[in-house]
Amino acid sequence: MDNMSDMKSATAAIDLSGNPIVEKLDALSIPHSTYAHTLSTTAEELVANVPLPSTNETHTKNLFFKDKKHGFFLVTTCTDAEMNTKELGKMLKLEGKVNMRLADEKLLLEKLGCKKGCVGPLSIMNNEAKDITMVLDGALMDMEKIHSHPLRNDASTALIPSDLAKFFKEVGVEPTILTFSKKGATLPGKVPSSRPAPAKGGDKSSSKPKIAPKDKNAPKAKDLNKKQTKKGETQLALKWKKEENFAMWYTDVIVLSEMISYYDISGCYILRPWSYKIWELIQDWFNPQIRKMDVENSYFPMFVSADRLNKEKDHVEGFAPEVAWVTKSGDGDLAAPIAVRPTSETIMYPAFADWIRSHRDLPLKLNQWSNVVRWEFKDPTPFLRTREFLWQEGHTAHSSFEDANDMVMKALELYRRVYEELLAIPVIPGTKTEKEKFAGGHSTTTVEGYIPVAGRAIQGATSHHLGQNFGKMFDINYQDENGKTQVVWQTSWGLTTRTIGVMIMVHGDDTGLVLPPRVAPQQVVIVPIVSKKCPLEKLAGFCESIRKSLDDKDVRVKLDDRSIYNPGWKYAHWEQKGVPIRIEVGPRDLENGQARMVVRYNGEKTDVAVDELADVVEKKLKEIQDEMFKKAQEFRDAHLVQVTEWKDFVPNLELHNLVLTPWCGGEHQDWEEWVKDKSREESLANLGEGAEDERSATSVAAKTLCIPFKQPELKEGTKCIASGLPATCWVLWGRSY
Repeated sequence: MDNMSDMKSATAAIDLSGNPIVEKLDALSIPHSTYAHTLSTTAEELVANVPLPSTNETHTKNLFFKDKKHGFFLVTTCTDAEMNTKELGKMLKLEGKVNMRLADEKLLLEKLGCKKGCVGPLSIMNNEAKDITMVLDGALMDMEKIHSHPLRNDASTALIPSDLAKFFKEVGVEPTILTFSKKGATLPGKVPSSRPAPAKGGDKSSSKPKIAPKDKNAPKAKDLNKKQTKKGETQLALKWKKEENFAMWYTDVIVLSEMISYYDISGCYILRPWSYKIWELIQDWFNPQIRKMDVENSYFPMFVSADRLNKEKDHVEGFAPEVAWVTKSGDGDLAAPIAVRPTSETIMYPAFADWIRSHRDLPLKLNQWSNVVRWEFKDPTPFLRTREFLWQEGHTAHSSFEDANDMVMKALELYRRVYEELLAIPVIPGTKTEKEKFAGGHSTTTVEGYIPVAGRAIQGATSHHLGQNFGKMFDINYQDENGKTQVVWQTSWGLTTRTIGVMIMVHGDDTGLVLPPRVAPQQVVIVPIVSKKCPLEKLAGFCESIRKSLDDKDVRVKLDDRSIYNPGWKYAHWEQKGVPIRIEVGPRDLENGQARMVVRYNGEKTDVAVDELADVVEKKLKEIQDEMFKKAQEFRDAHLVQVTEWKDFVPNLELHNLVLTPWCGGEHQDWEEWVKDKSREESLANLGEGAEDERSATSVAAKTLCIPFKQPELKEGTKCIASGLPATCWVLWGRSY
């Protein structure tokens, strides 16, 4: 092609409208020129096949490296930049051995969502785990335009440098800018591969290479020693601290503690045995509780027809943006699209209509453990915000409003107990406002949690009074004792695997997980301290007797007698996985008939006689559970404040507080929206920013969390903080996940 217009004319041959890079740039209102061209898999081929109109524009060379110790690096340079991984490691100030290797195609697909030869700097947006260091050639930022592949090698996207920087900021990436030498130039401190011939007369000094002076104006490389460890590998230390980078700390913890593995479909994750066991323990507690309430488990299909889903207008409008549709079977189209359940009201209630005929059929109380798909558009976060998640959903039908309401409150109480008694997390029960209630329902109750460090609230679980709306829509009628036709009153209530993410965020520390004993997959791990003088065989019988004594007390205990790892590695491994108690057994313990008990929660170490150990451990597990809850509650309460004037509202949000304010009533949706918009406006002004992405999962705006059941005293004449109308209640606000 002779010029850019020729290149752009090729666009007609390839449809780039659905390209994820193009869609993202358009969504961010970033101007760009994306055009098709001859397939080019290398920088050299690009330069040859796609000439640019000016020397002030450049294609890019992109290399994706993995290093066992230091993590992943996406390096984008000008096409004429010299690349030497050893020198790159020095410029990045990486400590210890640097062994960068080009990643294979499988890793490219997993991390960047593109194949070999299709990599570009914009592909960093697909790195959901934020575990890749973006390295940028400073020379690129001096160009008029930068051209790079948009996930395919038969097209390029041209951006001005400031718009590339804007893109990085919008996707949450802070590139490290380095100065790369050009090909043929001498790198600082590096001997050229081809030495000049010695000068005549044997002057050896003239053959020494000149060291290029350092560019004093070049941006300094960031300290990248804290990069996240490669997923799937269990390292012995987190790379991020909770207080320094909460999001990256969370990602580090869930991967390194073997809770989560990432999947090749965005927003979907693999729950590894360690996390799934926690979910099973919640189920083991929950099922007996609902059986006491005469609730029976069942299972309904995961698919729902469009007709059924659309039957309740308000309900479907609430879920419409998140519904995933099946439209094809093999190579053919389905006669009608089928939705994958976002929730099960419209799946279950036609069956309710078939089963319920008389007042004798009521109440009908069903529960199911299932998966749900909600195609989130906001940034996915494992456990908290995922496109597929596991949950428990209860659905009941009753003959009166009061009976249904009683069911709602009993279910909510179970959720409070799951959080406070199992997960050691304090929650605030209350009622959602009209704006925040379940779509199509009469009212919604909730338990709201608080995440330390992040300073955000999180909805723990909800229990809905559906009124008679769904009963009318699905003709769920019955004959009462007097032979009159009546419509049932219904409830629905659900608890999800979000519980696990909240637990991690509340209790985890800079070492890893800290698990409450009641939901710890292993409550105790026994680690023999072996050596050449004291082999495992010498300690095995003693350790086994300890294991059996704990097992007899129904303590979930594991004897880690693996010979391939030393005791120190095992200590770090099980601390990272959050096991509440570690029992250390060495030769002295064998001689003295004792063992050392180490508590994960606070590091406490105690030598305990083996005859007393089982009883001491049993008691200590309960103490740990209680102390973890107390600590979390004290921290939450320290960040729960009452505010009666608007001037104090946003400043308290900035202090990571939950804010109780006087309110004119949950039905005032207009003033609720005003608070949301006004708090966002003031918060962004404080940050020096003009706007935020509406799809952000962590908005700076405040939203109502609930109208707490436990209300502070409301003095007569108190005004609503927003409208100035007489206040009728206190409402809880916060920045929320």
